[in-house]
Amino acid sequence: MTGPEASATALRCRFCGAALDEAVLDLGLSPLSNALVDGSRLDRADELYPLRAYVCSKCWLMQVPEVVSREQIFSEYAYFSSYSTSWLEHVRRYADQMTAQLALGPADLVVEVASNDGHLLRCFQKRGVRVLGVEPAKNVAAEAVASGIPTLPEFFGTALAGAMRTAGTNADLIVCNNVLAHVPDVNDFVAGLATLLKPAGTITLEFPHLLRMLEGGEFDTIYHEHYSYFSLMTASRIFAAHGLTVSDVDELPTHGGSLRVHVQHAAAAKPSARVASLLAHERAAGLGSLAVYKAFGARTRDVRGRILAFVEGLVGTGMRLAGYGAPAKATTILNYCGIGTDIIEYTVDRSPHKQGRFIPGVRVPVFAPEEIFERKPDVVVVFPWNILAEITAQMRGIARWNGRFATLIPEPQLLAESALT
Repeated sequence: MTGPEASATALRCRFCGAALDEAVLDLGLSPLSNALVDGSRLDRADELYPLRAYVCSKCWLMQVPEVVSREQIFSEYAYFSSYSTSWLEHVRRYADQMTAQLALGPADLVVEVASNDGHLLRCFQKRGVRVLGVEPAKNVAAEAVASGIPTLPEFFGTALAGAMRTAGTNADLIVCNNVLAHVPDVNDFVAGLATLLKPAGTITLEFPHLLRMLEGGEFDTIYHEHYSYFSLMTASRIFAAHGLTVSDVDELPTHGGSLRVHVQHAAAAKPSARVASLLAHERAAGLGSLAVYKAFGARTRDVRGRILAFVEGLVGTGMRLAGYGAPAKATTILNYCGIGTDIIEYTVDRSPHKQGRFIPGVRVPVFAPEEIFERKPDVVVVFPWNILAEITAQMRGIARWNGRFATLIPEPQLLAESALT
């Protein structure tokens, strides 16, 4: 079953409204990436939707059309950030840095938008800072509340920000980690941030850096839930349209290369030299021309063939393959490449919210990590390559039967045996 998508001539940029005339990447039909399938639904076909990426030649925002509503995707969600130890360490360091940098104390308020299960806000709460989460996935928000993190189970935008401000809520720090890409109406979202922020307050937003995605061939980070893909160049334009200015930027290793932008009201901002430097680097890399985006699409088509040849070659020699992780990345890459249980028999994940379910589209089952040590596969394909070091450390016991790790992005490869030591 396929879902609707407007014709290319009818598509408009979600930021500036310019026409989107040509897809730069076509990943075929794909299910919603985090719509893991329960065993009771295996007799029903998954809904598939066109997964195509466009780039706006006016503002250079890379984006995919909104094929289903945000309510359908995010009101109940299978992703819980706190099952990655490396991510928990990342947010702990962030809380230390921002508490010191902004001299946050008991009188200050930190609001996190898309606060998930409250793991980041808990770091500020332990430091005596007041916190408030906003999390639209009601199942996830409930876990945060149960753990003592006050959380509004709502979608964020101008309406909610206005209501919060009327009720006396104004934020000294607003945190937006890996949420901007998940917002179909970026103008409403950013306007809401400006409404909620105190005059001298700070917003930090983390998102995968478009430049690193293009350079690394990271097509598996494209899925329907990721509506937009940001460069600093385009993000700065969006903030400026709502009276906000990027005052600083950090380049981070997370998610294959991310940016953390520090944003303030224009009257309070004093941009650092790092902002101008990165903007110049993006322009020099060609992010303001169509050629670099088309090259990404061509590279993706080529690597698909190499991925298939790689995994089919391993199976052809009698090797048994399993996966590690059931992230959104796995849904994109398995469905685009047409890899099912005849190639990768199963995958494992630390999150109990994913165990016992199936990757949509290809129906690869998801088990607890212990399954690897019971079945002893020859090769474990790591889907969340962005936390590869964490996973290989957890699973180094596969060396006991000469098991090997493999990754598929940016190129398919068996990892050196030294990865197990």
